[in-house]
Amino acid sequence: MHLRNLKSSPRRMLVTGAAFALGLLLAAGGAGAAHAAGSVQAVIGLGTLDSFGVLGHTTVTNTGATTITDGDVGLSPGTSVTGFAPVTIDNGVVHATDAQAELAQADLTTAFNDAAGRSPDVSNLNDLAGQTLAPGVYAGGALSLSGTVTLAGSASSVFIFQAASTLITASSSTVAFSGGANACNVFWQVGSSATLGSNSVFAGTILAQTSITAETGATVAGRLLASTGAVTLDSNVITRPSDCAARTAIVASTPTAAQTAAAAAAAQAAAEAAAAEAAAQAAATATPTPSATTPSSTTGPVAELAATGIDIAPVLFGTAVLLGIGLLLVLVGRSRRARQRR
Repeated sequence: MHLRNLKSSPRRMLVTGAAFALGLLLAAGGAGAAHAAGSVQAVIGLGTLDSFGVLGHTTVTNTGATTITDGDVGLSPGTSVTGFAPVTIDNGVVHATDAQAELAQADLTTAFNDAAGRSPDVSNLNDLAGQTLAPGVYAGGALSLSGTVTLAGSASSVFIFQAASTLITASSSTVAFSGGANACNVFWQVGSSATLGSNSVFAGTILAQTSITAETGATVAGRLLASTGAVTLDSNVITRPSDCAARTAIVASTPTAAQTAAAAAAAQAAAEAAAAEAAAQAAATATPTPSATTPSSTTGPVAELAATGIDIAPVLFGTAVLLGIGLLLVLVGRSRRARQRR
């Protein structure tokens, strides 16, 4: 019995050791799932968004000396772009409620839906701090970053993060890269709003359903694009990633079709009002000309007869002769009656 137990001990030890080793491997595999999992993804198509560094829907507001490099600032359909006096825009323009910003908002909807529709490689993520992630799609409810996350891949690697609700990065948090990966192909699809903590170092293009806030001193290698809300800046540095394809040529602000139609209608209304006013002034200052067929009631019979165009000299002479003959007959009659009385 004793010998049998001794002989069986190595077998038990072998089985136990193998089970223990397998458990360690499974545990290690589970712990590193987010690190190793990944997939090859196509780049999110940005369309005209590619030229923008900042795009808002309701307002774009800035505080402090913000710098935006190689990117336009856009707003549509809102009209309030405020606090941009100290902002330096290097190789970009402001498209405030114009045709370019209107089109960019349409392209933002397309890009947002594309990113949201990708199948995740890893789900149920929360805080990304301390992880090294391979290319692929990573999903969570409310994503956060309290420290440093490292994105490891090549120059063409695509990373897509899906936050069902918010994205919040802590102060001084960092998105880092290794192996040649870069900010050009990193996309953050955010179901509501994104907040970048003060002095954080962020990378990638944020496609936010609602709003984006970059707190004091936050730097961004990418784009801040808000679909239905505001973009709020505070002494930030925002740079379109240099690894992306060459930026399209800068396009001057172009009115929207609605603005063009409204301007044409306003111009036509103004022209019609001016013409009506000129006609009224002309009518008020014009001197009426007497009609040849409507004699004035104050000119007398002679003037009225003259107004008919008839030569009145013979008429006046004939009238005088008749009056003279009549007077002579009256005088002769009186003389005859006087003689008869005698």
